Amino acid sequence: MSSSHTLSADRVRAELLSARRENTTDADWESFEARLDTEFARLQSLFHRIYGPGADAELLQVVLDAAASWQDRPADLKAIDASRAMASDWFSSHRMLGGVCYVDLYAGSLAGLRERIPYFRELGLTYLHLMPLFLAPEDNSDGGYAVSSYREVDPSLGTMDELADLARELRGNGIALVVDFIFNHTSNEHAWARRAVACDPDFEDFYWIYPDRQMPDAFERTVREIFPDDHPGSFVQLDDGRWVWATFHSFQWDLNYRNPRVFRAMAGEMLYLANQGVDIVRMDAVAFIWKQLGTSCESLPEAHLLLQAFNAVCRLAAPSLLFKSEAIVHPDEVVQYIDPGECQLSYNPLQMALIWNSLATREVSLLAQALERRHGIPGGTAWVNYVRSHDDIGWTFSDEDAAEFGIDGYDHRRFLNAFFVDRFPGSFARGVPFQDNPRTGDCRISGTTASLAGLEAAGSGTGARTGAGTGSGTGAAVARILLAHAIVLSTGGIPLLYLGDEVGQLNDYTYLDDPAKAGDSRWVGRPAYPAERYAARQDPTTDAGAVFAGLTRLIRVRRQTPEFAGGRLVPFGTDNPHVLGYQRPGLLDGDASTVVVLANFADTPQGVSSGTLSGLPDSALELITGERALLRAGVTIEPHGVRWYRV
Repeated sequence: MSSSHTLSADRVRAELLSARRENTTDADWESFEARLDTEFARLQSLFHRIYGPGADAELLQVVLDAAASWQDRPADLKAIDASRAMASDWFSSHRMLGGVCYVDLYAGSLAGLRERIPYFRELGLTYLHLMPLFLAPEDNSDGGYAVSSYREVDPSLGTMDELADLARELRGNGIALVVDFIFNHTSNEHAWARRAVACDPDFEDFYWIYPDRQMPDAFERTVREIFPDDHPGSFVQLDDGRWVWATFHSFQWDLNYRNPRVFRAMAGEMLYLANQGVDIVRMDAVAFIWKQLGTSCESLPEAHLLLQAFNAVCRLAAPSLLFKSEAIVHPDEVVQYIDPGECQLSYNPLQMALIWNSLATREVSLLAQALERRHGIPGGTAWVNYVRSHDDIGWTFSDEDAAEFGIDGYDHRRFLNAFFVDRFPGSFARGVPFQDNPRTGDCRISGTTASLAGLEAAGSGTGARTGAGTGSGTGAAVARILLAHAIVLSTGGIPLLYLGDEVGQLNDYTYLDDPAKAGDSRWVGRPAYPAERYAARQDPTTDAGAVFAGLTRLIRVRRQTPEFAGGRLVPFGTDNPHVLGYQRPGLLDGDASTVVVLANFADTPQGVSSGTLSGLPDSALELITGERALLRAGVTIEPHGVRWYRV
């Protein structure tokens, strides 16, 4: 198509005139047109790069859909759009604190979750991620990741109106709502999938469906199996003999983003959720969304173009909506998704994995290296730092990075797997293997923070603590839990708590009694609301109370420490292989200020010498205790201890 026939901005404006509704104010319409002036050229360029100029008719429909969605957007959400436009780095505040939970497990329903809002305020949450809560097949839900409808809530949890009401109440309490947007696939029971199977011409190419094995065989020569225990390869056979692409479970069918109508349909679903009050969407499985014969079909350039195009659409109709990347891939690939025009937020799986590595090895070289080399990301973006998630732990460090310390990546992963499932002498961890291969030693690790950190092995209950000191037993486990969280609270970005971990919840082995869950050990780390532990959280003589008191102290101090805003981090070598160090430069009352963090991962006291600290003042305020500390003679840090020195 020649440039003279390419869809012009003037043509779009002319088409939009008929889309304006009588009750749309001049101010509302002008604000949409102003954003169109800013975003259309970028969106069109991206659309052309992905689909070619021949898709301009579909692009026009995308813009018209965005105009309709903007006019549907509630006034209070438009006010949020305006306020966040004036403070675009709102998510980088040192007052940010995230929590994540399953609605049913944590509160029973959306109504039950609303009753927990006073506790969320007590804890200091400003960000709440609700695990998948949309309509999904009861028996084949993959924990909610097999979505049958993005516009219906699981009836056992509530309704979409209740979700919108919850979002409004959270917003009134200063808490942003985060939900999963399952981006790569739908359930095979989604209406689109049903119509595709029925050979509906409008939906047949919404998925990758082939009449025989010729193309599936060609693709499978270069793509990896994700869930080989569920089905071999990447395709599953339909009842009529055809084959459909299913990267993950057999009932999760990959969407065909080569079809621009899929883009338009998914953009519509995303904008619908934004208009219910969702502030952030976690873009699930983004690495897999583009397929190209002869490649791995992971993290291809078009995947990034698609995310940028979706971002441009949202800037038109839901300008404050943010994207969070979920890409558990090589560290060099994780950062490729992080950009103000792509995913403004991203999980930090490398830091998470290396915190656990340092707890197991009592040595900080890999973690310090990662903070020095891989922590920095573009302005206008932030890491979401976490100790553990709903999912398993995979050892995502780079073999090349490990080799610089003489560490063989393969052997080291085998050691970590053995350590965290209690197959290594002296292990404190009680993790459960996920997708275990005893022959190769390959697996990933499931479990709660407390069980992985030693609280289960110490015989934890909610009663009086055993081994109250930090050298052994429950005391050591509590100290490890607090150490791990102190890192995610102080490295910059949004710290994220798996709710229940703040009271030391343990592994839940009852999943083995449920046939729908027994084959998936990740459920061991997804316990129901630990009511007894929450009831004991104000009693510091219990392990639940010890964890809660220590963690909430760290959270309060973080909220009072503006140096922890943003993501800038400067390495600080401690000259001690067991002690991690870094600096967080920032502003305090308008003046330059720096917090130096020291963290001891050893089971024994460790020192940082006066020579190492010679560039710092003779004394400094230690923020966690609120006491001044002498630095000129060096410092000694207790086992698993942390220092936050304002210098």
